[in-house]
Amino acid sequence: MSPAPRRPPLDPVTTGALALAVVAVSSSAPLVAFAAAPALAVAFWRNLLSVVVLGPFSMARRRAEFRSLTVGAGRREGVYCMLSGVALAAHFATWMPSTRLTSVAAATALCATQPVWQGLIARVQGRRLPGVVWAGIAVAVAGAGVATGADFAVSGRAVAGDLLAVAGGMFAAVYTAFGERARTTISTTTYTTICYGVCALLLLLVCLVGGVPLTGFDAGSWAAVLALVAGAQLLGHSMFNYALRKVSATTVSVLVLLEAPGAALLGWAWLGQLPGVTALLGLALLLAGVAVVVLGGARAARRIPPVPTVVPADAGPLPD
Repeated sequence: MSPAPRRPPLDPVTTGALALAVVAVSSSAPLVAFAAAPALAVAFWRNLLSVVVLGPFSMARRRAEFRSLTVGAGRREGVYCMLSGVALAAHFATWMPSTRLTSVAAATALCATQPVWQGLIARVQGRRLPGVVWAGIAVAVAGAGVATGADFAVSGRAVAGDLLAVAGGMFAAVYTAFGERARTTISTTTYTTICYGVCALLLLLVCLVGGVPLTGFDAGSWAAVLALVAGAQLLGHSMFNYALRKVSATTVSVLVLLEAPGAALLGWAWLGQLPGVTALLGLALLLAGVAVVVLGGARAARRIPPVPTVVPADAGPLPD
């Protein structure tokens, strides 16, 4: 993967999109816990239904852009979109089973190592992250571990679950990295339609091979799936993907960790689950780490002259 280009400066629309995304993805864990359906089936439906919503709109407005991804230099961006969908499916297929093999707390904490892998990917791409950003990543990841109360067992089953959770964090980083590359020239709706479509197809195959039921759920579970589509997927993942045009994949990965305090607040308000003192300490560390990464990254970005946004002639107006 070639080095990512420099980005145009951050604007209020992108900042608002990031804030909306954090709030939206925070609803994911409570809704998945509420749904009486297999987690992989929920992941499949949330991606498929998102494509059902986005597909007609994107095909109507971005038909020329879709065609451009099949010819000439555009094929590379099309490949990035598909590889991003593969990585997203791999994330779901590794992290979700990990919660059944090890503790949910350990799985959550290990998957929260995503920013570390994101930073390493950036380093491989030739981008040197400032020391303050690495320090912020370390504090945020440690805070996520403390907040979840992760306890790591030593049984073979738990070790397998821990490894799957780490893989889930790695695949999440790869998904974001490919999205960062694709979003430099491709509109949000085109990218997300392809990415979610590839992810849904692969998850369907996984569910069929693994014998995971895809139907027969109660009305409450289907309502939770629809809420996930509207919230965590379309307003969460899609807004993060939108922001990748102007925000680095590393920063987005750290911001995703804010899902933990958001979910804790929703769990308190909706399910009456008041976080303990240790969890509150971990959440405070997480927030401090996120602040360090965002402020440190912004300070480093100011040292680089901004470049104008490159918009394909057939991509239509932004934002979308």
